[in-house]
Amino acid sequence: MNYHTLYDKDYSEWIQETLKQIKAKNFDRVDWNNLIEEIESMGKSERRALLSLFTQLLEHLLKMSYWDIEKERNYRHWASEVVNFRAQIESRLEDSPSLRRELPIFYERAHSTAIKSVSKLFNLDQKAYISLENALDEEWFPEL
Repeated sequence: MNYHTLYDKDYSEWIQETLKQIKAKNFDRVDWNNLIEEIESMGKSERRALLSLFTQLLEHLLKMSYWDIEKERNYRHWASEVVNFRAQIESRLEDSPSLRRELPIFYERAHSTAIKSVSKLFNLDQKAYISLENALDEEWFPEL
């Protein structure tokens, strides 16, 4: 079987076969082009996931902080979601500690997107702000 074409036919089998070839040190039988592409994609995927989690975390914190009409009714649900998003972010940072250096970049992008998103739900001042420190502090929640 040509392992270079297996990638397009059966991805799962391609992974298993690639691992088998690398473990056996049969480097001439490894589909290097697709393997390199997959590794690059994994790094991008981790960054996209972290950005998405940050955005969702900040959206919920902004709702808890500024959406007075819905605050009393939804606060507990939003707080539960905040706990979940913080845990997922921390888990990803534990798996990839080098991403901690990039937190301010992820945070700024996520904060901007969260402001735009939440502004579609209610009249949110564009200067609304949740700090990075508060966002990640598992003990911090906006006042009810």
